Amino acid sequence: MPSQKVLEQKQQVVAELAERIRNSVAGVIVDYKGITVEDDTKLRKELRENGVKYTVIKNTLIKRAAEQAELNGIDDVLNGTSAIATSEEDYVAAARILQKFADAHENFSVKTGYLDNEVISLDKIKSLAKLPSREVLLANVLGAFQAPIASFARAVQAIVDKNGEEAPAEAAEA
Repeated sequence: MPSQKVLEQKQQVVAELAERIRNSVAGVIVDYKGITVEDDTKLRKELRENGVKYTVIKNTLIKRAAEQAELNGIDDVLNGTSAIATSEEDYVAAARILQKFADAHENFSVKTGYLDNEVISLDKIKSLAKLPSREVLLANVLGAFQAPIASFARAVQAIVDKNGEEAPAEAAEA
């Protein structure tokens, strides 16, 4: 039987994880067995740089935190080694980074994930992983908005250039 102090520590961990799940827009649970410390360090660095919180944690604590956060449907994958990655702002960062890592490391695998507190299938996680980053998507949208304006500006410049070439010829005739 765990001591009261250990029990309180575990309850605190569960409460913090439940709050993290509630405040996140997306999350992914992975099986991290078989990766080296070097690979784990690189993975954690990439996740951190993209605003993703990554924690290795016991399955029972994840299960209790998910119950508190009212995230249902992840119990069946909570076996073996587990880690959870959550993102408060970016819907695709965790899925993209972890799926790419899983594709490169045969022992590492994605177990499940969620979006807006709804568990999603592995197929949806793989689809999310194929989406470009938020910055790339914004750049594409901005490029699409700028294209007509840039075309208009080039057309106006061509008219100005054409009229500029005709003006000296008219001045020479006068």
